[in-house]
Amino acid sequence: MNPFFARRYVIQGIFIAAAIIIIVRLFYLQVINDKYLLSANNNVLRRITIYPARGVILDRNNKILVQNEPVYDLMVIPREVKPFDTLEFCRLLEITKARFDKQFKKARNQSIYRASVFEKQLSARVFAAFQEKLYQFPGFYAQNRTVRYYPDSLAAQFLGYIGEVNDKIIEKSNGFYSKGDYIGISGVERSYEDLLRGQRGVQNLMVDAFSRPKGHFADGKYDTLAVSGEGLQSSLDLELQRLGEELMRNKIGSIVAIEPSSGEILAFVSSPSYDPNLMVGRQRGNNYMKLLNNPYKPMFIRPIQAEYPPGSIFKVINALVAQQFGLITNSTTYVCGGGYRYGNRVMGCTHVHGPMNLTQSIQYSCNTYYGYTFNKMIDHAGMKTVKAYQRWQEAVAQFGIGSKLNIDLPNERKGLLPTADYYTKRWGGETWSSGFNISLSIGQGELGITPLQMANVMAIVANRGYYYNPHLIKAIGTKKIIKPEYTKRNNVGIDRKYFDAVIEGMSRVVNQPGGTAVYSKIPDIEMCGKTGTVQNPHGADHSVFVAFAPRVNPKIAIAVVVENSGFGATWSAPIASLLVEKYLKDSISRPPAYKTRITQASLLPAVKQKLQPKPTGKVDSGKIKTTVKP
Repeated sequence: MNPFFARRYVIQGIFIAAAIIIIVRLFYLQVINDKYLLSANNNVLRRITIYPARGVILDRNNKILVQNEPVYDLMVIPREVKPFDTLEFCRLLEITKARFDKQFKKARNQSIYRASVFEKQLSARVFAAFQEKLYQFPGFYAQNRTVRYYPDSLAAQFLGYIGEVNDKIIEKSNGFYSKGDYIGISGVERSYEDLLRGQRGVQNLMVDAFSRPKGHFADGKYDTLAVSGEGLQSSLDLELQRLGEELMRNKIGSIVAIEPSSGEILAFVSSPSYDPNLMVGRQRGNNYMKLLNNPYKPMFIRPIQAEYPPGSIFKVINALVAQQFGLITNSTTYVCGGGYRYGNRVMGCTHVHGPMNLTQSIQYSCNTYYGYTFNKMIDHAGMKTVKAYQRWQEAVAQFGIGSKLNIDLPNERKGLLPTADYYTKRWGGETWSSGFNISLSIGQGELGITPLQMANVMAIVANRGYYYNPHLIKAIGTKKIIKPEYTKRNNVGIDRKYFDAVIEGMSRVVNQPGGTAVYSKIPDIEMCGKTGTVQNPHGADHSVFVAFAPRVNPKIAIAVVVENSGFGATWSAPIASLLVEKYLKDSISRPPAYKTRITQASLLPAVKQKLQPKPTGKVDSGKIKTTVKP
């Protein structure tokens, strides 16, 4: 056979085979597989994103803290818009004509073929009136979604808020988030975003010329269901939180209450606070800027971000550490003549207490006793001063001071516990002694402790030597899952026997005459506490009180800080005692006037006007404040 003719048949066969493959493929795409028909028919099909409801957040008794309510995003496809009565449109949406022009121009600039958001978060009331005439506005349609609603308007800083994703978040999410999605920005909403957000769904709807749905394409074959987010049960006690926020009204400060046996946080008050509903809806941006510019900083999460010298409450830690080192016992006695002398200087005490043992030093909050105790730990520990200080610092750090407690909230601060190197650099060598940082003996100086850390110290004392990491979420989902890191016991390295003398002194603070918080005694409850009055270089002293109750089998540990309000016994101790009684008894037995005095008091400092900065000069960094009140 002629080779030329053979090649001709081969070439013809190749062309015929290719033609058959193309025909079969076109038949499959156009007749059998309707996947591409969906994309080709955007003029009659509409792809609707179904946003899942975020998980509901409950308190420890299953009362609702956060739930969802429906809103509507009005979408527009500019290419499909026909002439209509824009004034009626604006009236129904309660917007101006200028707003309409701006939003429509923005949509056209994005794409005339693709849908974009024209107005966000229309309320059910506004949308109900608009929906009746939606058919008059071709090219517009509504997309359902939900937003957060806070029925009690409480615990704003704990719960946090959500906001729309930006380009950076979309990029970091590897495509999970899309434009128009919402994400937790702060608080628990941010910490548990992966659980709360759920999974988006999709509906492919057939619509007529008036944008009216006519059913699901292919009977919903290509639709996917939205999956709601997991619910969370918080550890917060709603009624205790409500009382705490009421007592802290018109005050700056914090309340943190912890259940010692679990580390669950019962109350988390940051004051001043704000209504979390302000961070929802179409006015969210304006409200956010007002809160941001508020001089009292309501969006600052004080329980985990404010750092204070702890003042006299730090004596509890020094008393325990000194016993563990074997340097003092409960019978160790020092004579208080009105202050502790070191060199030619004096660290003053509020009274001339005379002879004091350990328990009495806590009861009467004697500065002199802790000056001698600190001197013994640093200067007379049988080792070089720097080594002795390092040993002391490591022991204090075991209480969670100077490090994060890893609460389930973002942006927790660790506080400040100065190292030996800090003082070596500050004083130009290792020849310094306890006199150079004696203020640490009474919780002043360079120390910085958050209210959360203060409350956790009380949980440690209540447990007599250990704590669980404080946390705000008690259980996750319907299966009530508990994170394993919150079930681990953390020992602080202090033998149980050394807590007895300290706890006895703390009991006397509240329950015996002469105690610094005796006026905060709770009927029928033995509360053990410690007052503190913390020096504030920017104004009046801060009032601090820490406590736990009852003495046997403690159920609550608490820390209260009221800024710029003076003695710990005046404001913080009464606030703590009311909260403790409320939690343990579910009622308050004291006369209404006891509570009214606190709730009606306004202790907000005057707002200072900004002044021109003064020329800087040399500052004596070695100066130590020496007057500290109990």
